[in-house]
Amino acid sequence: MNEHPPLLADRADTVARDRRPRRVGSRVKRFEDPRLLSGRGSFTDDKAPPHALHVAFRRSDQSHARIVDIDTGAAAEMPGVVAVFTAEDLGDIAPVRATSRMKNYHATSLFPLARHKVRYVGEPVVAVVAESRYCAEDALEHLDVQYRPLPGVVDPEAAAEGDAPLLHEEAGTNVLVERVFARDDADAEMAAAAVRVGGRFRMRRKTPMAIEGRSYLAEYDGGRNLLTLTSSTQIPGIIRDLLAELLDVPAHGIRVVAPDVGGGFGGKGSLYQEELLVALLARRLDQPVRWTSDRLEDLISTSQAFDEIVTAELGVDAEGRLLALTAEVLGDIGAYSIYPWTGALEPVQVASFLPGPYRLQAYRGRTRAVCTSKAPTGPYRGVGRPISTFVIERLIDMAARRLGLDPAEMRRRNLVAPDEFPYRTASGIVWDQSCFTESLEAALDGVRYGELRAMQAKARAEGRLYGIGIASYAELTGIGTRISAAPGMPINTGTEQSTIRLDSTGSVTAAFGVASHGQGLETTLAQVVADELGCDINDVRIVQGDSAAVAHGTGTYASRSAVLGGGAATLASRDLKAKILRVAAFVLDAPVEELEAYDGQISRTGTNRSLSFKDIARAVYVDVGRLPPDLREEMQSTRVYDPFVGTATSATHICTLEIDPRTYKVTLDRFFVAEDCGRIINPMIVDGQVQGAVAQGIGAALFEEVVYDGEGQILTASLADYVVPTAANVPAVEIVHLEASSPQTLGGFRGMGEGGTIGAPAAIANALADALSHLDVDINELPVTPERLFRLIENAKAEET
Repeated sequence: MNEHPPLLADRADTVARDRRPRRVGSRVKRFEDPRLLSGRGSFTDDKAPPHALHVAFRRSDQSHARIVDIDTGAAAEMPGVVAVFTAEDLGDIAPVRATSRMKNYHATSLFPLARHKVRYVGEPVVAVVAESRYCAEDALEHLDVQYRPLPGVVDPEAAAEGDAPLLHEEAGTNVLVERVFARDDADAEMAAAAVRVGGRFRMRRKTPMAIEGRSYLAEYDGGRNLLTLTSSTQIPGIIRDLLAELLDVPAHGIRVVAPDVGGGFGGKGSLYQEELLVALLARRLDQPVRWTSDRLEDLISTSQAFDEIVTAELGVDAEGRLLALTAEVLGDIGAYSIYPWTGALEPVQVASFLPGPYRLQAYRGRTRAVCTSKAPTGPYRGVGRPISTFVIERLIDMAARRLGLDPAEMRRRNLVAPDEFPYRTASGIVWDQSCFTESLEAALDGVRYGELRAMQAKARAEGRLYGIGIASYAELTGIGTRISAAPGMPINTGTEQSTIRLDSTGSVTAAFGVASHGQGLETTLAQVVADELGCDINDVRIVQGDSAAVAHGTGTYASRSAVLGGGAATLASRDLKAKILRVAAFVLDAPVEELEAYDGQISRTGTNRSLSFKDIARAVYVDVGRLPPDLREEMQSTRVYDPFVGTATSATHICTLEIDPRTYKVTLDRFFVAEDCGRIINPMIVDGQVQGAVAQGIGAALFEEVVYDGEGQILTASLADYVVPTAANVPAVEIVHLEASSPQTLGGFRGMGEGGTIGAPAAIANALADALSHLDVDINELPVTPERLFRLIENAKAEET
């Protein structure tokens, strides 16, 4: 018998384990919300260390020019100015290069401040450090920067030509990436097709437009030789590792912390020059150095996206079955190949995802990433898939119209069927298993498609321009090392680590390398830990967004956090739970296999004998002699999870809309999403993610566009010119979850954070084309602003006459 008798629980615990409610799958209220909604969140700009210095940047007003001279004398003498820095003043700093082993790839060199030449309007050229932001910005007016303009490199098609002016002479070309995807003889299949449809498609440039602008604060502790960078970043681990390499210091000498972050959408998922600079200056000046962008700086210098031109053709047989697809993709990636993702990020994904969720044997897709004198493009919610879905879904509808088929029936005949998984697409992507056909049918049932078409016929008889649009898509989420290594990047983005610890009070701390910027990770990860470990969810504290929390972690992007973070949490929780149960078995004098942990209690099945997690912690840490030495083990576990390939997420979007023939205003009537993101951790959070992403997709379809003139000057540098949708433009989003558990991931989770931006633009484009089908108008360019819609309709009317 044990020396110490077991404790008795206050209640008899005889409920069968499989009947107990679980946290995963429940609409648990977000733990983050009380502080965020009450104004008690802690963002980078909220942190105010004493004696912090402020940085302001003199940015290039030229899109492509040689820097001839910089006179900083007058600015340096301004009251409150501490120092003024140009690239030369920073000394021999190694450039940042987003490298890749991909064939035909050219890296570019990025310095904290422009060196020798500028390559886009908004690039930082001079940094003024002062006692306040006001002093720093006043001093900017006293800088004298002389340029020698160079030929513009604004149009991506012209920039791709062999005789175009070069942005990066060392590359010898503006085409930084070129790649071809091919299977079978696409030309022969196309020649045999009964119907061929095609066109030139364009998705215009966007900006992420997070509610919080980019913000950085660097603090250097010379006594401990520790640099701490507080940053509104999605990738604290990647930034930490890069700074350690650039500064040639051990990684433990640098800590990157992402506190509360007010939205990222990919725009905070890359390295920025300002981020590097504040870190360098804090070490040099031995004082805290900070910078927070204003909206103008955010619009001109935060990475942009979705600037693609795709010339594509689809061939189908007389029954509407897809035979062949060909495409030429030209991606305008701006001035630099962004770190760490490279300029290949979006153009390559456009070409690889173009076949979509459809059965297709023959494919040829060539993609090129072209440098232009604009702000660099980088990750943006959906990365490449919004434009690829837009193109293939428009082609599907165009072919259906030519064949006289309903768009829904066209999809039924071509979507990969349940018995065909795993399915390798014509570009080489493998769909493991997902509800392709089921989501289509669920969406059609949800909107009562037959009744909707009848209502549309009535509206058309009344002369109204009413359209119905369908879009189906699939994406890879939670990708592991097999896919993350495919672009040839030298960093590992395919694993996630979790360290879970039971402390001496019985509380649980779970640390991750992910970094939340609004997704509710504190809640969802706590749900996974509580279920797998068996603790009370209110006893779980999630630590994330801190490079010091785990040995390795990269951050949050690419719909990975729930899949990889949840997988790591599952492995670490199970390992720690085994340790806890071994202790409980000794204390309760019971076989381990007869014990179960639930809601912070460990019970022996069929009895009322139990221990709390607090009791276990006391036995391990406090009550000396209560346990034999071999059971006094560390109550902590660290595990790494690698899903290797990842898993498919899929959905069908259906929307209805009406066009005002007088103002050309588009009013969205209904928007329905049937999606499969696997086993859902928190339905409330998933709903919010779908709704928010659809709102961004509506922006991409109808409103948002970064515009540059022919000289590379940005024309949309304020919210008076860059238009985002408001609540009045977004209808209630109806959602059905299919929850097909993924066979490829621990827990059956799939990523879902990007889906709304992928499906919504294509569905809206198809609905617009449907509303204007009597005019035979093609919707091949997004966003469809009222002006573009006016020109399309008027041109169609002119051709009729």
